[in-house]
Amino acid sequence: MAGPAASPEVIKAIADYLRAKHFYPTPAWLASFMASTRPNTPMPALQQTALFRLLSSDLTSSVQRTPPISIFPPDISNPEIKERKLTGPVAVQVLDVEDIGRSRWSQVEAIEAQERGEMTKGREIIRVVADESTTDGEPGAQANTSTGASGPFMFLLQDAAGTKAFAFDMSPMANVNMQKLSIGAKLVLRDLLVARGVVLLAPNGVEVLGGKVEAWDTKWKAERKAALKGKADLGGEDG
Repeated sequence: MAGPAASPEVIKAIADYLRAKHFYPTPAWLASFMASTRPNTPMPALQQTALFRLLSSDLTSSVQRTPPISIFPPDISNPEIKERKLTGPVAVQVLDVEDIGRSRWSQVEAIEAQERGEMTKGREIIRVVADESTTDGEPGAQANTSTGASGPFMFLLQDAAGTKAFAFDMSPMANVNMQKLSIGAKLVLRDLLVARGVVLLAPNGVEVLGGKVEAWDTKWKAERKAALKGKADLGGEDG
């Protein structure tokens, strides 16, 4: 047993804290969390730990599907609906992200450069080519990044009910890009436009809470190059 920390008052305080972040944890998830805590842990520490673990979880198993305002409309991806407002707040998790501002082949090349251990700067991959002063007339040094904040980006998002929707960033957002978001990261969406089944992300309507689902993120990274190559071949990209 979890001891004093499992009292109804403590459970309620943790649930209320998570609801303030727009997560409505299931009783089963709360019970499992409380069973893993140490007796007499201070409340702030319990609340922060609960949030951290929830951000690392699959929302479809850890969060309730109510109230209705906290999940996507079931038909959110219907392309026949020209426009509608997603009021929210809706807590979602990132299942996939693609930089649609660069060709898929250029992204494959950047991944391969990273695999070859080419020069890195932080999390950016720097590819150095010949200097302007070289005699063969090659262009000057250029930098290419494997992941960046360029974009625009297309996201596949999922709510607690398991409903999925594509989302597109309408303008650059400092924390909404391939550098900042891992697979499984949690976002809260509110007052956004949905056009032809695509959620249009805007800075004042997206709250980034972070986190990731480790297994998903690892699998996505391992399979990303093959996925990009497959899409490039299907799309007829030539680089």
